[in-house]
Amino acid sequence: MGRDERFMGMAIEMAKETIGQTSPNPSVAAIVVKDNQVVGLGVHVKAGEAHAEVHALRMAGEKARGAEIYVTLEPCSHYGKTPPCAEAVVKAGIQRAVIASSDPNPKVAGRGIQKMREHGLEVKTGVMKKEADELNRAFFHYIKMKEPYVRLKSAMSLDGKIATSSGESQWITGEEARQDGHSYRHRSDAILVGINTVLMDDPKLTTRIEGKGRNPIRIILDTHLQTPVTSQLIENNEAPTWIFTGRHTENEKQRHFEQIPHVSVVPFDFEQIPVEEVLRYLGEQKVTSLLVEGGATIADSFVRAGKINETITYIAPKLIGGKEALTPVAGKGIHQLKDVRSFEIVSNELVGEDIKIVSLKRGE
Repeated sequence: MGRDERFMGMAIEMAKETIGQTSPNPSVAAIVVKDNQVVGLGVHVKAGEAHAEVHALRMAGEKARGAEIYVTLEPCSHYGKTPPCAEAVVKAGIQRAVIASSDPNPKVAGRGIQKMREHGLEVKTGVMKKEADELNRAFFHYIKMKEPYVRLKSAMSLDGKIATSSGESQWITGEEARQDGHSYRHRSDAILVGINTVLMDDPKLTTRIEGKGRNPIRIILDTHLQTPVTSQLIENNEAPTWIFTGRHTENEKQRHFEQIPHVSVVPFDFEQIPVEEVLRYLGEQKVTSLLVEGGATIADSFVRAGKINETITYIAPKLIGGKEALTPVAGKGIHQLKDVRSFEIVSNELVGEDIKIVSLKRGE
């Protein structure tokens, strides 16, 4: 590993710690190096707060003059909630900038690199780009598509069952796999289930990670507004609950929900709620990542719409059997193989006694 890769690798590891807390902004880290010594470190902690480069430059102080800066994502060049970081790098007297990923945001898109070069800085790009891009896969997708990056999470037996024929599903996988699953709640802006999951399981959909769990917005696809007023998603106020409904709903119940501060009812003028409209709406609300957890029918609607970007599948070493036992994706399915979208398995590992497989839609 070369010198640039060593320092950039440090920055990437720092940025990993912020995944799930910076949305709708990307996860970014910066390191200032002078005479081969780290003199400044910084990460972007939260949207609206100082960017990584600013924190690193402040820590470096006067030592930044004539130094190098390693940044996992191209410094911004526009005024937003904070001043442009490319300008701060120039003013600090940095002489060399090493950048991993270019920013696809049209407000940046190479302008930060150009600004630094125009002021005489040596700029090297693409160092550990693949690793840095992985940090912000959801952010890049959101910027490009104007809708959230969708992960489908499921847990099943060796024979592909998510419940027994009687509907019992808790728990197929072990504690370690369930804890690992909560890490995806932490890194997601929103989590989505269907009304059947609410009626059958009465989930809370909060993140249970000791010390750092962030609760996503809880979304229910509930065409006829059947969500019980006593359900945990209504009574528990640890996170917002958005109920997406169709054309025909019970107005009195809707008015009741609208009096609850953490609950919002979002009506759609459709008999059945289209996945595409859900994602469009979430994109407008700056939801950059969505975790789909609930129900074989809900999973099917996302699969048929072609809106799954990533799958996280936990497989328990159990055989359940049963023709009526549910599978992770049910519903109508895709009728012809030529229309089936391909995924690429990018990792597989043991989590406790269970197998975890992660795959990405080809082309992502």
